[in-house]
Amino acid sequence: MSWRHCTDRGGAAESAGARLARQATASLAELLVERELSRRELAERMGVSPGRISQILSGDENLTLRSIAAVATALDVDVEITISEPSTAGRAQGARV
Repeated sequence: MSWRHCTDRGGAAESAGARLARQATASLAELLVERELSRRELAERMGVSPGRISQILSGDENLTLRSIAAVATALDVDVEITISEPSTAGRAQGARV
């Protein structure tokens, strides 16, 4: 039995993953704005095509930690991942990531 099958109750894990991807891409897009960098400039720093940057920032693709780390390296920022108990409000609404 796969990990996903064991932990995915009614799509909760997939929904939480989608929320996490949206949060990550929103944070990355915000950094680009703050640093006044275009997607093309980020692509040049990373040595990838602008299309690849669009894929990463669209939120449509399943982001990997390596993709996030590559963008963070190009932007000279750190990535922090915290796993914690959901807040009381989060429990009422379902799992929070």
